[in-house]
Amino acid sequence: MALSPRVPDLASLELLTTVGSTGGIGAAAAELGISQPSASHRIRTMERLVGVQLLQRTPRGSRLTSSGALLVEWATTVVEAASVLDAGIDALRDQRDAHLAVSASLTIAEYLLPRSLAELRRTRPETTATLTVENSHDVVDAVEGGRADVGFIEGPRAPRGFSTRTIGSDDLVVVVAPGHPWSRRSRPLQPRELAATPLISREAGSGTRAALEKALEKWAAPAEPLLELSSTMAVKAAVAQGGGAAVLSSLAVQAEVESGRLAVVPVEGLDLSRRLRAVWNKGARLRGPAADLLARLTHG
Repeated sequence: MALSPRVPDLASLELLTTVGSTGGIGAAAAELGISQPSASHRIRTMERLVGVQLLQRTPRGSRLTSSGALLVEWATTVVEAASVLDAGIDALRDQRDAHLAVSASLTIAEYLLPRSLAELRRTRPETTATLTVENSHDVVDAVEGGRADVGFIEGPRAPRGFSTRTIGSDDLVVVVAPGHPWSRRSRPLQPRELAATPLISREAGSGTRAALEKALEKWAAPAEPLLELSSTMAVKAAVAQGGGAAVLSSLAVQAEVESGRLAVVPVEGLDLSRRLRAVWNKGARLRGPAADLLARLTHG
């Protein structure tokens, strides 16, 4: 059954019941944290809506009319029921905020998320966060399918139909073993040369591979991979053993380059920078621990 348009909204009913319990508009306004003129305007609007006078106004103040007192009795039940509903909604929110499901690409999961998740744990000890590491394509699927509250991806393009926010950037670099012929080059690699070379690569769907393909598309389609591996760790190990060259995140190879296990090969005329993004379902609003995590990653 649809409610009559004469039924006041909950905020107005709460004000009226508070007037009844405090004895005046000024005291009710103070208790509810609104101005007295605002409270008086709301009461007059409610009187026009229901069609009867609710307060008798005198130079010494205002008091409920008999109709106003009767409406307060009826409204009290409604306001109390709304309070129960509000408490129930809070309980549901607490249950939701007690668990945060995160899906992230390997680079972000390994190099950016650990500190932020640890900080989230310190500030929200009641929240249990689970992290699933997948390639960027599968991260988007996890968010769309409701298996993740928020996802973190890398790649040249933001996925369509989702809300996204950039959380940082990363550069891809070409790496080889120290004994590889490219490690002794006197000139930088050219885009067409890189495109023509079979590389040790991540699997299709990874953000790293998609970013490289996007960067090369105006030059040439990349050659079929020399090896296709499902983890950055495996790619780095294969490169370090002399298996070939690879294009990986500068974050992912920093330790190996500093230790001398891998060497970076300069590339000329190719933009290998990429954005790192948070992604969540369009129309949804990140709240609670998901919003906290995103804020930490965005603002450092």
